[in-house]
Amino acid sequence: MLTPRNAHAKEQTPLHRRIRRDIETQIMAGVLKPGDRIPFEHELMRQYECSRMTVNKALSALAATGLIGRQRGAGSVVAQPRIHMAALAIPDIQEEIVKRGFRYQLTLVTREIVPGSSIDEQQMRLPRGVDVLSLRCLHIADQRVFAVEDRLISLDAVPEASDVDFSRIPPGSWLLAHVPWTEAEHKILAAQACELASVLNVEPQTACLILERNTWRAGRSITHVRQTFPADCFDLTARFISEASMG
Repeated sequence: MLTPRNAHAKEQTPLHRRIRRDIETQIMAGVLKPGDRIPFEHELMRQYECSRMTVNKALSALAATGLIGRQRGAGSVVAQPRIHMAALAIPDIQEEIVKRGFRYQLTLVTREIVPGSSIDEQQMRLPRGVDVLSLRCLHIADQRVFAVEDRLISLDAVPEASDVDFSRIPPGSWLLAHVPWTEAEHKILAAQACELASVLNVEPQTACLILERNTWRAGRSITHVRQTFPADCFDLTARFISEASMG
């Protein structure tokens, strides 16, 4: 059962966007699984006390992102996810630090909204006129900087990110919990600390592991992130199963 948000949220968010987010939340939480039916339009109209046009706008947006499939006369169902073979899962740095037995701390260094036209196309391809939330934060493990994170979030794809206090919640953790994606790409680099040496409190020639990642939803850029780790802080592990062993 989809539950409308509280009255205060109703005043802040257009109704079609609330309906969309409520359904997205159910999909993200696994309450609605691939193949499950989304409530019919007339059911959503009654539940949210709104017009068919409002419901249709919400469902059309969900279909555009690839989260649901719509069939005339048959209603809407949660779409089967596209399968991408990836060497790495998307890591949650806070979770990694806590799992290693350290105390986690987050420091937000910079936060600004910049025009998408100022972003390098190799980082994100954005529609004209889109703004981007640019963040730099430090992930700290027991007083030591574990990683420097430089992140861009498209406010076209994730408008609600502009209202989140990223000095209290890590951007990656929030995105993983609230924003569905359909495709991700990792790039792994090795480089010296150089200009980040003072931030990481290491020598400039210290070896660092750099993880760059882009995520998309139905072809639309969601976020680009570059995370820099001193080499002795982090390692990446991937496990593969051969097709033969599955047969």
